[in-house]
Amino acid sequence: MKKLTHCLFYTALAMASINVAQAQMRVEISGVGSNQIPVAVAGFADELLAPQQISAIIKADLDRSGMFKVIDAGTIADVNNIDYAGWKAKGADALVVGTVSALADGRYDVRYKLFDTVKASQLSREDQSVPGQAARMAAHKIADDVFFKLTGVRGAFATRIAYVKQEGGRYQLVVADVDGEGEQAARSAGDPIISPTWSPDGGKLAYVSFEQKKPVVYVHNLATHARVVVANEKGSNSSPAWSPDGSRLAVSLSKDGHTQIYIVNADGSGLRRVSDGTGAAIDTEAQFSADGQSLYFVSDRSGGPQVYRMNVDGSDVKRITFAGSYNISPRISPDGATLAYISRRDGNYQLYVMDLATGQEQRLSDSTDDLSPSFAPNGKYIIYATEAAGRKSLAVVSVDGRVKQRLTAQDGDVRQPAWGPFLSK
Repeated sequence: MKKLTHCLFYTALAMASINVAQAQMRVEISGVGSNQIPVAVAGFADELLAPQQISAIIKADLDRSGMFKVIDAGTIADVNNIDYAGWKAKGADALVVGTVSALADGRYDVRYKLFDTVKASQLSREDQSVPGQAARMAAHKIADDVFFKLTGVRGAFATRIAYVKQEGGRYQLVVADVDGEGEQAARSAGDPIISPTWSPDGGKLAYVSFEQKKPVVYVHNLATHARVVVANEKGSNSSPAWSPDGSRLAVSLSKDGHTQIYIVNADGSGLRRVSDGTGAAIDTEAQFSADGQSLYFVSDRSGGPQVYRMNVDGSDVKRITFAGSYNISPRISPDGATLAYISRRDGNYQLYVMDLATGQEQRLSDSTDDLSPSFAPNGKYIIYATEAAGRKSLAVVSVDGRVKQRLTAQDGDVRQPAWGPFLSK
């Protein structure tokens, strides 16, 4: 029981030395994907009119993905007459061009085209009229379109992440772009905030706050800042996780003496217990499956913490992880095919993934103190918290382990990442 109690509160205790960084994140990239696609990105005509340089953001997004070999195309005078053979000779299979113009109402018209130099054809075009503060997001959306048109996989550059910072005795729940830019504090408090998780529509965050001098689960509306107490039972209230339709949350409560899994409506009503509480076992960290019909969770019923799966009514419990004696923090990929989790082996806490169809697992991280994995909504990347050389930071890794990034706050440490869903167009 002590081991799994450590699992429940490990995150909160590990936050003690986090510092808030007022500056944006620094991104370091290592590794590349197999078969990188060479794509040339030209400077957008008149892009200096906008608050953000559109082409630079697109290049950074594509480069960070590890899927592309980005070629600087300089500036192209006439974007309506493309020298396909010339760009192909320069090694580019695709070419991105665009323009920016200022509108009378203060917005900016951002136009982009994507060309296939091999087939000498236009692959895509998009026009956006955006306010100045949305110029960065417009660039992310263009990068998403390039990613999709060239790989067949939806890009996730225009999504958001949430994470926790601490400065002295103040804690912040932060929302930012996936590259760490555009930080906004959703909540600031004098007591710990842990376990943020996004609602499926991206409009709310559920999290655990200690402001009542005990862990309580809240749902926070990001637009209105209104909050709802979802779970404030006797003892510990922890580990919120949304159902795929956003109507319910799984939570871990110790109201009956030892921690068990419950399901509650998003407004705090309809609380019901799901796990059976076998013996003195602790059941916690439940996550809904992609189809919402089952729950993956952590239990020490076998002696040490392992990942199990059960139906949402608590029936048909099956153990999922067998390698290693300590496996926690299960997260399911959006397609339901892959399980990510933290495993302790040889004294190291590291990120692993498992193919649920075959049971084959793979270690994705080289660090020794990993926490809080979270899948990108396209299922191709995982963000997690880690520590290296005494510095707490966030890291992103592709699910094949080839591409790795580290996001470090320039003036402090960050923890508890959660990758948000796709946003509506």
